[in-house]
Amino acid sequence: MTALGVAVPRPVLRWSAALTLVAALAVVVGLTLGVSLPAEADVARVVLWELRMPRLLLALLGGAAVGAAGLLMQAALRNPLAVPELMGVSTGGALAAAVTVVWALPVPVALQPVVALVGAVCGGAVCLAAAGTGRGPGAVLLIGAAVSTALQAVLLAVLAAADRLQYDTLFRYLVGSLTGITWDHARLTLPWLLACVPLAVLALPALGVLRLGDKAAAAVGLHVGRARIAVLGLAAVLVAVVVGPCGPIAWIGFVAPHAARRLRPAADARLLLPWAAAIGALFTTVADLAARHVFAPAETPLGAWTAAVGIVAGLLMLARRSTS
Repeated sequence: MTALGVAVPRPVLRWSAALTLVAALAVVVGLTLGVSLPAEADVARVVLWELRMPRLLLALLGGAAVGAAGLLMQAALRNPLAVPELMGVSTGGALAAAVTVVWALPVPVALQPVVALVGAVCGGAVCLAAAGTGRGPGAVLLIGAAVSTALQAVLLAVLAAADRLQYDTLFRYLVGSLTGITWDHARLTLPWLLACVPLAVLALPALGVLRLGDKAAAAVGLHVGRARIAVLGLAAVLVAVVVGPCGPIAWIGFVAPHAARRLRPAADARLLLPWAAAIGALFTTVADLAARHVFAPAETPLGAWTAAVGIVAGLLMLARRSTS
């Protein structure tokens, strides 16, 4: 079959249709499961529009952002094990939120996601500043891991001073959760994500050159260090926007790019980016459904489900590599 004069393989069409169907089903189930219509129409309207719709919207947009960020990182560093958690962004946002709660800073509840967003951006900036001294993608990844570990140590020191109530307040956020998401969170997140879309498109040519290797990229006129830091900075912003309201949701940036490569093994970053974003959105939405309903009426943190799936996916990938 062809689309706009370009041949589209049948397996790609089948996977596209399957992903679209699963995504539509997840959206419908996420909105309507447990809602009685029309006997409780007023209650249903509040539940659907005020509670579930912003949560579902942020699951889709946040998952897409982190999935795209994972692909940008892996392509820029030419390392399939590069993940957003090694950029200091997730830990920086968690640290800012923990300091605000434990030290009882006078920050209104409505502005706490903004504080976490600022902390996430600062954590990514520290990591990128340190990574700028490294030579080669391997050094950047190691420096990022070191910065993230240092921020994690500071976070643990802050949590050690928390009382039981403060720790319970922070627990879900530090694991990653969409509980309590409102339209205010969605309105805070959406402009940032819309601003990042054209930047991600502009970064695709640089990623195509970086995949050739540092020497070949420099030979064609690309400033390798600046291009890599710029792409990593964009990935850091994408993750920071999600960490602000939702906390550090792990492993989406690892699973989504690898799943995209499994579906499109011969594709480059230009074609993989929308697939990684779509799979990240679907993964997050389905994981949030599991978090809400598997142990109902209790709600488990979203990050626990994404981590469980991500760890299994990572083990399967390592096992496949060892046998190949």
